[in-house]
Amino acid sequence: MNIPKIPEGEYRFCLIMWEHEPVSSLELVKLCQEKLAWKRTTTYTVIKRLGERGVLKLENGIVTSLISKEEVEKAEIETFVESKFGGSLPAFVAAFTKHQDLSDSDLDEVQKMIDRIRKGGGSQ
Repeated sequence: MNIPKIPEGEYRFCLIMWEHEPVSSLELVKLCQEKLAWKRTTTYTVIKRLGERGVLKLENGIVTSLISKEEVEKAEIETFVESKFGGSLPAFVAAFTKHQDLSDSDLDEVQKMIDRIRKGGGSQ
């Protein structure tokens, strides 16, 4: 599945949608007013735009996602690593950790992820 690029403002909207779905469009308007200081028309414009791009659907006043947060995150990470590091995960990790102070706890958690992947348990 080809995941469409979601700009930052629309991504913030999606975070609200994912947290509350299925959610009525009226409730989304209220939530976006509270959390994003958006006007009603802005929320409906974003709903329409994301619907046209296959990110969500609006049916009988209820908004539900067609693409999960995890799918969007994965696509963004893959695009970033490909464009900035030639697709090399080790190059990305090296650049990321070069100027980070990682705690023993952080390192232990990363090691656990690596161990799970090696055992065939995925990256969760």
